[in-house]
Amino acid sequence: MARTRTRGILIVAVLAMFVSAALLAGCTSKVASVKTIKPGVLLIGSENTYPPFEMTVGNEFVGFDVDVANAVAARLGLRPQIVKKTFGQIIPGLQAGNYDIAISAMTITPARSQVISFSKPYMTADQSICVRLASDIKEQANLVGKTVGVETGTTGEATAVAIQKAGGVGKIVRFSNIELAFQALEIGTIDAIINDYATNAYMSDQRGNTEVASLIKTNENYGIGVAKANTQMVAGVNKALAAIMKDGTYKAIYKKWFGSPASK
Repeated sequence: MARTRTRGILIVAVLAMFVSAALLAGCTSKVASVKTIKPGVLLIGSENTYPPFEMTVGNEFVGFDVDVANAVAARLGLRPQIVKKTFGQIIPGLQAGNYDIAISAMTITPARSQVISFSKPYMTADQSICVRLASDIKEQANLVGKTVGVETGTTGEATAVAIQKAGGVGKIVRFSNIELAFQALEIGTIDAIINDYATNAYMSDQRGNTEVASLIKTNENYGIGVAKANTQMVAGVNKALAAIMKDGTYKAIYKKWFGSPASK
C-alpha cells in the first residue's frame, strides 16, 4: 500500500508542475514594483510539511500555497525562491529579514498582526478533529480526558488550549510539524489531532489510517505575511492577489488542490 500511495503522490507532483507552468503562463503581466532582499527574486518563507498547502515530494516543493506564491511572484515580475522553515520559525525569520514574504496556511490573528503585517485574505478555513479509524471520538465532547496532538504555534494549538481550559481536553502534546503528530496518532501515543480541516482531510486520505471525526467552525482567514514596516510589499502582494483572483488563476489553483471551485 505504501509503495502505491507514494507512486500516486509522485504522479500528482509531476502533474502539479505541468499545471503550475500552465497557470503561470497566463499571469505574467506585472502589477507592481517592489523592493526585495535579492534583486529580481521573491524570497518566500514557508513550511514544507503541511500538505496540501506545502510539501516536498521527491525533489519538488509543491502545494496550494506554493502555487499561489508562484503566481504572486509572477505578477510582481519576480522569480520565486522558497526558504523552508518549521512553522514556529516563520514569523521570527520574517521579522529578522530572512525573506520578503511568508505563506504557510497562516491565519490572520490579532497576536500575529501585532508583529507582522498581512495581505488581504486569500482563503477561509476551519479547525477539525482527526482520529484513528474506528476511534470512539466522534465529536468535540468526546475529547474529555483524551490526549490531543497539535502543531506548535498554530491556531489548532490555540483551539486545543481553549477547549482544554473549558474542561474538554485531558492533555495537549505539541509537535514541530503536523507529520510528526500524524505518526503519533497512528501508533496510539495520542488520541486525536486538532488542526486545519483541509490538511487533516488530505493527510487522512493519503495515509489511510485516520479520518476527520468532526469539524470545528472557526472561519479563519489565511493571509500572506510581510515584515511590519514593508507597506510597499503589502500593497504589491495585494495587487498581485487581486489580479490572480480576477483572471481565474486563483480559482484554477484552488480547484487543482481541493477539487472544487473557489468561492473567491
